[in-house]
Amino acid sequence: MPRFYARRRLSVAAAATALISSVALFNAPTASAALPTPVSGATARSYLASLTVATEDRTGYNRDLFPHWITQSGSCNTREVVLKRDGTNVQQDSSCAATSGSWYSPYDGATWSAASDVDIDHLVPLAEAWDSGADSWTTSRRQSFANDLTRPQLIAVTDNVNQAKGDQDPATWMPSRTTYRCTYVRAWVQVKYYYGLSVDSAEKSALTNYLASC
Repeated sequence: MPRFYARRRLSVAAAATALISSVALFNAPTASAALPTPVSGATARSYLASLTVATEDRTGYNRDLFPHWITQSGSCNTREVVLKRDGTNVQQDSSCAATSGSWYSPYDGATWSAASDVDIDHLVPLAEAWDSGADSWTTSRRQSFANDLTRPQLIAVTDNVNQAKGDQDPATWMPSRTTYRCTYVRAWVQVKYYYGLSVDSAEKSALTNYLASC
């Protein structure tokens, strides 16, 4: 059963309402993030073997260099599209903001009922991309990377888990749910391969070890 969290102090009446809602959520079908299916383990191993190994450039990164959460259609931006895609029974208002639903975070197995408790993770972080070759890209290409709904690059996850991950690569951070790690590294390699990004030696070693069991 997924863990379910509430983060706000509640009055007695509000607590009762929250309890009823929580029970309903436990009894509902588990939501599951709909990350585009990454390449197979064999393909990921092949891709990894072709990636350039290079020391990362740890200078000059600025998040604003990657325009993100751009409008995708109508009034919906990238974050709102992923929240809808990755959630269950998601309802949106006229401005496309998610007003209700549930979101299952495959990184840690937690389920949330408030969109404010969910971050959209750049699976390959923006700073990691910058350090691995995106510093030479045009702004347009960085925008495409930061809003890519086609590759397995964006996923709804628990906000503080995403914040703890930061800009770390698989040599220093992996999802706590071991059953998701194969999916994670296959997606990581696919994104790096598609965008022609390099890997550092520790990152390649970690990816090689994880992919060996995929």
